[in-house]
Order: sequence, then structure tokens, then C-alpha cells
Amino acid sequence: MARIDDYKQARALAIKTLEEVSLAEISQRSGFKTTTVDQIRIPYLNRVYQVSYPGFDFADEADPALEIPLQEQVLILHYLMAANPPSLAGRWVAYREIPGASFYFSAFVKRAVDPLKQVFGSNLAGLKRAASLLGGAAIEAGDAGFEFKVFPRLPLQLILWEGDDEFAPEANILFDASVGKQLSPEDIAWLASLLVYRLIALSKVPKTG
Repeated sequence: MARIDDYKQARALAIKTLEEVSLAEISQRSGFKTTTVDQIRIPYLNRVYQVSYPGFDFADEADPALEIPLQEQVLILHYLMAANPPSLAGRWVAYREIPGASFYFSAFVKRAVDPLKQVFGSNLAGLKRAASLLGGAAIEAGDAGFEFKVFPRLPLQLILWEGDDEFAPEANILFDASVGKQLSPEDIAWLASLLVYRLIALSKVPKTG
């Protein structure tokens, strides 16, 4: 498990790399739009961050006083670092199929797949409601499946099979085959985990209206 100091170091290294790239190029290759000559706007799950350039300070658009988790900052910065991002392959792959991912597979299951099954395996309605709040598009897969575009050039799919008296719930998380050219296997595991935990948090928000 990474420590806070590890995230701080990773953030500093990413910023050092990104400061050598123009804001226009970062915007073009990431798919995010600039709002001013020194700021980029980053929709991320159900939040929107304003990120300064070249300092790469993060601020929540709706609540500037909100503290942005370092883990999220590092993940976003690493996505911004992807040079010459490839076009989407249009082919879905499991985490195991990503080059170099086998080392992190157990962490991926623990952080993302297991929580998805445990929380939503008997609560498909909760998953559907939370997915709708994050702009997830329903897909024909499993008992419930959704496609999310977490970043403009990085979609993923969550698929869930409901459990019953005979069978435990099952889940799968799929990625476009190009994902390994944009993020490291460790970052990809965190990407899935952060999405799942945001869904879990949203499923607990009381319904309104």
C-alpha cells in the first residue's frame, strides 16, 4: 500500500514532467479543455476540477475549499502525462490481459472487484442508481453492466452478476485494449478502485424527491 509520502513524490515527479509540456499540448492529447491561458478543466466522475498551469494545483469547481485526495491528483496527472495517446482499440480486455498487470492482479481484485461484488451483489438497484449519477451508460452484459468514460480517452466497463442462494455474486471490470499505453498497471487498478468506491458512496446518498 502506497504511503502519503509516495503520493507526494509521485505528484512532484509528474508535475516536473508536465511543466515541460505546453498547456495546449496537454489539452490536445488528454481531451480536456482549457478554461484560461493557465488553467485546464477536468471533469472527474461526479466532480469537476480546475487545475492550474504550470503549478498543477487542484481546486474543486463547486467547492474550492474541498481537499482533493492526493491519490486522485496523481492518477489524473499520470493520465495527463500520456504522450501520443493511442486511438481506442475498440476491443475490451480484462485486467489480466494488460501487459505487466499480473503483478498487481491481487491488489486489483481486492481494491475493485471484491468491493463491487460485496456491496452490489445483492443490490442491483443501488448500482443502477449510483451509475446513473456518474453518467454510466447501460450495456447488455451480466445482470447489470455499465460503461463509464472516466477520462476522455479511457473508458471502462463494470459488469455484475447478482448472487442468490446457490451462487455468490460475480463481477468483472473491462478496459479498452489501449489502456496499457496510457497508464501503468498500478494506476489502472487504482482507476477502477476509485470508480467503484465513488459508486459505493453515491449508493448510500438518500434519494431526493
